[in-house]
Amino acid sequence: MSTDGAGAHRQVRYFASGPRNEAEALYTRLDAAFEDDGLPLSIFEVDEAKAIHEISLYAPADDTSIERRFRDILRDLGQALQVGSEVLPEIDWVAHTLAGLKPVAAGPFLVHGAHDRVKRRPGLIPIEIEAGLAFGTGHHGTTAGCLEMIARLARQRCPRHILDLGTGSGVLAIGTAKLLRKPVLATDIDPVATRVAAANARLNGVAALVRTVTAPGMSSAVIRNSAPFDLVVANILARPLIGLAPAIARAVAPGGSLVLSGILAEQRRAVLAAYAGQRFAHVATIWREGWVTIQFRR
Repeated sequence: MSTDGAGAHRQVRYFASGPRNEAEALYTRLDAAFEDDGLPLSIFEVDEAKAIHEISLYAPADDTSIERRFRDILRDLGQALQVGSEVLPEIDWVAHTLAGLKPVAAGPFLVHGAHDRVKRRPGLIPIEIEAGLAFGTGHHGTTAGCLEMIARLARQRCPRHILDLGTGSGVLAIGTAKLLRKPVLATDIDPVATRVAAANARLNGVAALVRTVTAPGMSSAVIRNSAPFDLVVANILARPLIGLAPAIARAVAPGGSLVLSGILAEQRRAVLAAYAGQRFAHVATIWREGWVTIQFRR
């Protein structure tokens, strides 16, 4: 999936404000255009009396294509919105935010930062994820939903060959390895993410079980050569999951399981249909904070 935070990279905010109906139309277009980029997007009322709303799109300052796409969409809509941009202070927002977050319990897991080690409790599997540059602190509904679903699945069967696709911080691979004591292949298209995941696996004492590899999706040779898998976990976004359905299906062993997330509640039916078309049966859905985590079995 995109990110729980953005680390210490310089960010720029592109914004536009105007009447509610025009702002909402722009928000809808931007949401569709930038969904696969995983960029934060917000809309809020800035003048109640005049019903003026402001939209903000946050992006890396070094990606000049974002501003061009942003302004192209504004031009296509032909609206007279007030437009601007600002470079944000270079603050490590992940570290800043995580310091104020409480440990998260998800199924048998407790996800926490180093500052909360003293809050570990007997009977829960600790996963320590420190502030970093990759997605996954456990506080997002998709991450917590995946951990809970993996624990449910483990009570029914014990997969031996596991893939964590789009591993981010490695939190799901680490949790799976700790729970099942089985090897996990953890891949991501971002080399920063795989370095972070490897460091987190060492921190959590499962470096021998979690293999981290930078890989461009399901087309990677390391995934093809390691398939088929008894369990594939993918917490990314609905559109990529739908597009990857045939490739993911080929990588799952007969009787194998899928745990998919990064899916908004309203996208659930589209994902169910995509994987039903690949001969997967829906087993269960977990709903958290407007997001869903879905388990399938082949």
